[in-house]
Amino acid sequence: MSPDPDDPFEAEGVLNPGSGRGPDGELYLLPRLVAAGNVSRIGLARVLVEDGVPVGVERQGVVLAPDRGWERGATHAGVEDPRLTWVAALGLHVMTYVAFGPLGPRTAVAVSEDLRTWRRLGPVTFEYDDALDTDLGLFHNKDTVVFPEPLVAPDGRESLAVLHRPMWHIGATVPGEGSPLPAGVTDGRQSVWISWVPLEAVRRDLRALARWGQHRFVAGPAFPFEELKIGAGPPPRRVPEGWLVLHHGVTGTIDDAFAQQQDVHYAAGALVLDADDPSRVVARTSEPLLVAETSAERVGMVPNVVFPTAIEEVEGVPYVFYGMADSRIGVARLDRV
Repeated sequence: MSPDPDDPFEAEGVLNPGSGRGPDGELYLLPRLVAAGNVSRIGLARVLVEDGVPVGVERQGVVLAPDRGWERGATHAGVEDPRLTWVAALGLHVMTYVAFGPLGPRTAVAVSEDLRTWRRLGPVTFEYDDALDTDLGLFHNKDTVVFPEPLVAPDGRESLAVLHRPMWHIGATVPGEGSPLPAGVTDGRQSVWISWVPLEAVRRDLRALARWGQHRFVAGPAFPFEELKIGAGPPPRRVPEGWLVLHHGVTGTIDDAFAQQQDVHYAAGALVLDADDPSRVVARTSEPLLVAETSAERVGMVPNVVFPTAIEEVEGVPYVFYGMADSRIGVARLDRV
């Protein structure tokens, strides 16, 4: 998928899609559409398939726009980078997305039965854990994905698990505050964390999907291709070894936490998390699985970026949909070797 030159909503790119199957059985992408000034909306596009391979899309409009006060600021706005999980236990598509509001990026949650009509559940709040000696609600947060099936949380309750990436640098919005780290955390680089939502609470009130607790560190940068930070990509996928989590790793220089970077390289790697305790990493790639090689991946609004955000099966074959240089959407076949 490339930007439509006649659509002002796509003036700065189409990228980082969520995905899901509609009630009609068709496969849809929910791409981030970026208008001039880096203002993002979330669209809907049916995937076109030829000979079992995704080859294009049919646009079907905008399904979420930054039309709430907490999704826009005085000089910016956006609903960004949707990640979608079909949660069969709820009979709903659960979307996490980034609301680019008055104080910067904040994770939010919405739900839908049909991918077209979305009910906002609001920005995520974090239960306080005194052992961490901090309030996770103080920090910006991105790259959040929901597991597709309930698991047993550390407190023994049946719960939905969520991966997320806290951004410790408060100084980006409050000059002079620096990067206060939670107790026990010694590496301030952005990393993958896990939190939990009790399923019983969600069944009583869907708004509980935006209330996360029992926060734990999962994985941080460990290899050269992820020197600056890592973050989760598509929702976790169950494999025989546990939960497969594709993630991005970043190298280079970040000039401004909220700007469209020009001196970074994004590559994709993988983690395998324990099937029963997804806070435990059982395997990970020391080398990237996907790097920016083609011109579409190397040239764009943010050069040298491959950013996986969705995995879907087409005729039994898994395909990864990913952002290319923050400008286009590509697809790669995911092979097991």
